[in-house]
Amino acid sequence: MNNGKIIASEFRPPWWLKNPHLQTLWPKLMMHLSLPSRSGRTDSGGKQTQALLERRRIELADGDFIDLSMSTAQAGPRVLIIHGLEGGLDSHYAARLVNRLAQNGFQPVFMHLRGASGEPNRLARSYHSGATDDLRAVLEALAKDPEGPLLAAIGFSLGGNLLLKYLGESDDPLLERAIAVSVPFVLRDAMLRLELGFARLYRGYLVSRLKASYRQKFAQRSSPLSVELDQIQDFNQFDDQITAPLNGFAGVFDYYQRASCRGYLRQIHTPTLIIHAADDPFMFPSTVPFAHELGPGIRLELSAHGGHVGFIEARGIGFSAGWLESRILRALG
Repeated sequence: MNNGKIIASEFRPPWWLKNPHLQTLWPKLMMHLSLPSRSGRTDSGGKQTQALLERRRIELADGDFIDLSMSTAQAGPRVLIIHGLEGGLDSHYAARLVNRLAQNGFQPVFMHLRGASGEPNRLARSYHSGATDDLRAVLEALAKDPEGPLLAAIGFSLGGNLLLKYLGESDDPLLERAIAVSVPFVLRDAMLRLELGFARLYRGYLVSRLKASYRQKFAQRSSPLSVELDQIQDFNQFDDQITAPLNGFAGVFDYYQRASCRGYLRQIHTPTLIIHAADDPFMFPSTVPFAHELGPGIRLELSAHGGHVGFIEARGIGFSAGWLESRILRALG
């Protein structure tokens, strides 16, 4: 079997914006403040997406549901977008990409992972990094539409891990191509990396969001777990005490081992672009797989800089937040 390829990315940051944390935080800051670029352009990416979307509910075999936000356009290839941990349509990458896809003749389909659509899901289980059964159920339901199977799926962070694991498991993935961005290939690595230095800021923010979602979900019904939520401070504790037992794993390391996508990459034949920065502060440089671990469908474009779902590009003496969406559009053809 042939291997995939690791290629040096053409992405280049401004000289003053090479720091991985600035790259990671800058897009979110721009979204909230609507800052114009120094080139005089205002990059797209406000909180509210401009593309017209309507909700569609996919009923699952286990009695639960997945919500989608779908373009109302009647023409163009359909492209699925899968968000990251505690992400949604108001995430900076989602808002910009939905608009860019719609503006370029595609029909964006945004997948709200189980329980992440603003309405608590029916079952105790939650979305997680390895819930490929949910992704397959959505793709199978959409494939039955008159338009047939989707052109592509794009996954960010946790959503990218989910997508790559699904592709590695599937003989018939119901996708012509795939794109994954800033993927935590080894979940245990991500947990350990987020305990170091400035990265603890991300850990604190995300764990607080996860705890808030848990409280909201079980505000009107009893949880099957007995946990002291206020005592949970990190991912190791949250995933061991909540994610693992809610979703049928023996414990945190059983979850991390079985849900991480790195071991599934060798089986991917679907044309797949992975966009990743070596300085991603959510993981170690060693977390990135070697070429011999990549299936023949994979092209991994690795940049020295870019942070986690950052990729703010140098544009003359200024900058642009649109490099990532432009690279995705080129990959979609």
